Amino acid sequence: MTPIPPKPPSRPDKVSLWRYLRLFRADILSAQPAKLYRAWMAEFRTPFFRSYLANDPTLVRRVLRERPDDFPKSDRIGAGLRPLLGNSVFLTNGATWKRQRRIIDPAFEGGRLRDTFPAMWAAGEAAVDRFGRAGQDGPFDVEPETSHAAADVIFRTLFSIPIEHAVARQVFDQFRAHQRTQPILNLAAFLRGPRWMPRFFRLETKRTAHAIRALIARLTRDRMAQIAAGTAPDDLATKIMTTADPQTGDRFDTAEMVDQVAIFFLAGHETSASALAWTLYLAALHPDWQERVAEEARALDAGPDFKVMSQLTISRDVFREALRLYPPVPMMVRETCQAERMRDRTAPAGSQVVLSPWHLHRHSRLWDNPDGFDPARWETENGKTCQRDAYIPFSAGPRVCTGAGFAMVEGPLLLSMILRRYRLRPVAGRDPVPVAHLTVRSRDGIWLTLDRRAD
Repeated sequence: MTPIPPKPPSRPDKVSLWRYLRLFRADILSAQPAKLYRAWMAEFRTPFFRSYLANDPTLVRRVLRERPDDFPKSDRIGAGLRPLLGNSVFLTNGATWKRQRRIIDPAFEGGRLRDTFPAMWAAGEAAVDRFGRAGQDGPFDVEPETSHAAADVIFRTLFSIPIEHAVARQVFDQFRAHQRTQPILNLAAFLRGPRWMPRFFRLETKRTAHAIRALIARLTRDRMAQIAAGTAPDDLATKIMTTADPQTGDRFDTAEMVDQVAIFFLAGHETSASALAWTLYLAALHPDWQERVAEEARALDAGPDFKVMSQLTISRDVFREALRLYPPVPMMVRETCQAERMRDRTAPAGSQVVLSPWHLHRHSRLWDNPDGFDPARWETENGKTCQRDAYIPFSAGPRVCTGAGFAMVEGPLLLSMILRRYRLRPVAGRDPVPVAHLTVRSRDGIWLTLDRRAD
């Protein structure tokens, strides 16, 4: 029998508001009812706000692609993330967001991916060696290893330094502590109020956010000095810091760059680590697909040439399927600027519109075999239709993740490099339980056994 990848249990359809808030703060996935996997829309009313979860592809398209300016990002997400991310592109709206994207986007255009490939490859080689050491004595948790690998990719491509660099290592350690303290939504996300309103952050959340930002500021100041001296390496940080807004001619100052580096680290490290860990687990759970990836990965033996990515088609489909089942960012929250007719209801201005990749990607009325692992689906008519209308691991439209192309190189490459060297097996009795904090992780880790391949 083909194993079904784990998913969290759903709550009963009806619970009290306070019970729901407690469940939500612990894990937003198991706090939701099972009916959301088949509903086109659901309304949730509280004394503080109205929320509408939209699974109807026409609504998703309206919010993300057709009228994104009418559905800005809700500050209820920003309330929880602002201590770390400040005024970064992930949290801003309107003219500020558009200016930030005009400066950032050129660094991630197609040609730049080719330029960053050698650094990404070097990070992958280091990750393969660490995996071997971690798994040499028996079952091991792959999540710390994928976090380490993803952080190494970010520092090598952004600042041309490996994770072993003293400052990079401190950022990584502090971020790991920050992630453990921070749910995806702060309690203040349920309360409308001004920016100065107390947000009830844990002391450790504030301490680690401050430490991370201070370390990033140090890296940013050093790089600005290198740019001024003409000695800066040609990496992503230099590209972003020397790019002027084509409309105003302005560049990011140090404070603005700290905000942007913080979100690059969160988006490029935390989400990539989550995606790679789940992909490795799914490969271990389905050895037939694992062997197909490993055989394809022989193409890597020729060395670090960006052209090899065109040959890693099976790895890409396996990675895409992992993003479908375990999207790193499980929910996105927008806000209505005006009353909106949504199916048979009218959402008042100021309502929360929740777009849930977690539910949309497993929707029983859209996908064939929605809870099953099937990388071959992407070649079927159903898979192609759903990829266009119901697949948003990186969001969609103007606010699509600027690093989506970067992630779709990094993920298949690291997966192929690891499976070229090792064969992975799940550990009996230790099935991972998905939970959502900053990203979708496993409650107790993702434990695998590793065997070195003979060739």
